[in-house]
Amino acid sequence: MKKIIIAFALLLGMLFNAQNKRFVYEYRFVSDSTKKDVAITESIYLDVSKKGSKFYSRDKYISDSLIEAQSKHQNGDFSKIKFGMVPYVVQKSYPDYKILFFNRLDMDEYKVSDDRKMEWKILPEKEKVGEFNAQKATTDFAGRKWTAWFVADIPIQDGPYKFHGLPGLIVKLEDQTNSHSYVLKEIIDLKDREWKSQEENHRFGALVPLNQEKYKKQFLDYRINPTKGIRQMLSSGTKIMMTDEKGNKLDVEDMIRQRERKVKEDNAKDNNLLELDLLK
Repeated sequence: MKKIIIAFALLLGMLFNAQNKRFVYEYRFVSDSTKKDVAITESIYLDVSKKGSKFYSRDKYISDSLIEAQSKHQNGDFSKIKFGMVPYVVQKSYPDYKILFFNRLDMDEYKVSDDRKMEWKILPEKEKVGEFNAQKATTDFAGRKWTAWFVADIPIQDGPYKFHGLPGLIVKLEDQTNSHSYVLKEIIDLKDREWKSQEENHRFGALVPLNQEKYKKQFLDYRINPTKGIRQMLSSGTKIMMTDEKGNKLDVEDMIRQRERKVKEDNAKDNNLLELDLLK
C-alpha cells in the first residue's frame, strides 16, 4: 500500500511538471483597516509553465481583452467593463524565481524587479485544504507575518502573489491579521496555451523599469500627487481635450482636480495594503 501511495505521488509530480496549469485562488482582502468587517473577494489566476508563472486577476484578464478588442475597432467606450480591484501582475521566471511586478501608477506602467528573499520556517502541523493534505510554514514579508500551507505532492515551489520557495505549491496563505488570504479553489489544464511574458503584451506607453526601493518612492509620490503625470504633460505644452458622452468639451483643469480629489479619497480608504511597508 505504501509503495502504491509513493508511486501515485511520483506520478502526480511528473504530471504537474509536464503540463501548463492554471491554479485559481480566491483572494479575500480588507482594503480599509477602519472597516475590518468589509472584505472584498476576487478570483486570481496563477498560470504555471516550464518557463515561469504569471499571477493576475481574472477580472483584469477579461477587461484587458475587452479593451484590446474595442481599441482595434476604434470603440473607446469602456464604461461597462468591470476592471476588478487587483490591477497588478506578478511574474516569476523558472528556475531562478526572479520576480517582476507590473503595475500602473498615473500615466506610467512600471516593471519592478524584487529581489527580497523569503525566509521560511517549516512546521510539523498539517491541515486539510480542499482535497489536499497541506503542511504549515511561516514567514515575514512586506511588513506582515504570514502563514502558508503547502502541498509537497505538487512539486512546484510557487504560490500566490510573490510567495515562493517552499517544497510544494502554496494552496493557502493568510497574514496574521486575516486582512489578506488566498485559498486554492480550482486547477485547470492549459494544454494549448503558450506562456508569454507580461513584457510582450500590447501597451499604449513605455514600460518603466525600477527596483523595489525606487518603486516605493514612486508609489508614495503617486499617493501624494496622483495627477502629477498629466499636469507635467500640460506644462510641457501638450494639448489635451476631454469630452462628455455627447461630445461636449469639458474643462481639463476641472476634470484633473476632480480626479485628484477622487484618487486621494480612494487612497485614504486603501490603507491596508498587502505590502504594508510600502506606506512606511
